[in-house]
Amino acid sequence: MKLSQVLVKTIKLKATKHAQKNFPDVPEIIEARLISKTIKGKRYRILTSMTERLRFPSNEIVDLYCHRWEIELGYREMKQTMLNSAYHLRSKRPDMVKQELWGVLLAYNLIRRMMTIAASKVDGIWPNQLSFSSYSMAVIQYFSSVSIMSPGNIPTHWNHLLETLCLFKLPIRQEDRKYSRCVKSKPSKYPHKKRNASQLN
Repeated sequence: MKLSQVLVKTIKLKATKHAQKNFPDVPEIIEARLISKTIKGKRYRILTSMTERLRFPSNEIVDLYCHRWEIELGYREMKQTMLNSAYHLRSKRPDMVKQELWGVLLAYNLIRRMMTIAASKVDGIWPNQLSFSSYSMAVIQYFSSVSIMSPGNIPTHWNHLLETLCLFKLPIRQEDRKYSRCVKSKPSKYPHKKRNASQLN
C-alpha cells in the first residue's frame, strides 16, 4: 500500500521462547505493521504493533515519529532556560529538592499551557512551533508586573500577552535535518591564560 510516498506492509513476527516464558500473554505469532517513508532518496522504517489502519493512520504515525525528540527538547528547556544551565539545584535537603523539582515541573507545564492557549487563537500554529525561551521571559515579565496593574485592566493585559506570544514563532523544521555525533567540550571554571605581547611575535 502506498500513501504519498509512505509504504505500508503487514508482517508477522515469531516470538522467542524466552519472551513467551517471561510474558505468558505474548502469542507465538505477532502481527505488526511496517511503515516506510523515503526522504531525499533515504528510506526510513517504523515498526509498530498498532495494526488498525483506520484508527492509527500511517501518515499520522510518520508525522508523530518526526516529533519523537520533543520530550528531549522539554528536558533541555527546563535545564537551560528555567534552571539557567545550573549543575546543581539550590536545595540541600532531600524533601526540599523534591519540592524544587515539582516547582520546576509545575512552572514548565503552566508556561506550556499558556503557549497552547495562545496557539489555539491562530490558525496553522502548533504550540511546539513557538519559542519557549522567548515565551517564558514574556510570561515572567507579565507576572512580575501584574501586582502593579489596575485590577480592571488585567484582562486587557492578559489578552495582549496572548496576542504577543504568537509572534514568537519558530521557523519550520527541516524534515531531513541531522547532526553528526560529537563530544562537546566541557566549559572550564578557570579563566583562560592570555599570551603577552612578546609571545605574539
